[in-house]
Amino acid sequence: MRRRYDEVRGRGLPYLVAVISGEVVGYGYCNLFGTRSAYRFSLEDSIYVKDGRHGKGVGRALLAELIDQCTALGYRQMIAVIGDSGNAGSIGLHESLGFIRSGMLRSTGIKFGRWVDTVMMQRSLGSGDGTLPQQDPGTA
Repeated sequence: MRRRYDEVRGRGLPYLVAVISGEVVGYGYCNLFGTRSAYRFSLEDSIYVKDGRHGKGVGRALLAELIDQCTALGYRQMIAVIGDSGNAGSIGLHESLGFIRSGMLRSTGIKFGRWVDTVMMQRSLGSGDGTLPQQDPGTA
């Protein structure tokens, strides 16, 4: 986790931690969607909420803040890669904040002893693909 934190922060990207009454109840961050230059305006979000804290607004608060911060940095697309098509909570969270389903990859992962599909969702940030960026993200 430390390596991932250092990598994300080293790129100037947000890594957030949700704390309630001194207890860490979730975290979220964005990282590059791809390492090739063509993808430099697109990020992948990751949201994790502690068991027992789902459905209480923790994930929504983290994701909403990531959207705001990444928009301010000049990124144009945020992509969610959800590792289980049955994960109604994560899919619903992303839909509630403007993400749309953009695809599904069948049987690409194994979780809890079974094959799972990967759901791809995305959301435009700022003017999205309505205009071409004038500079690379994070250089404003």
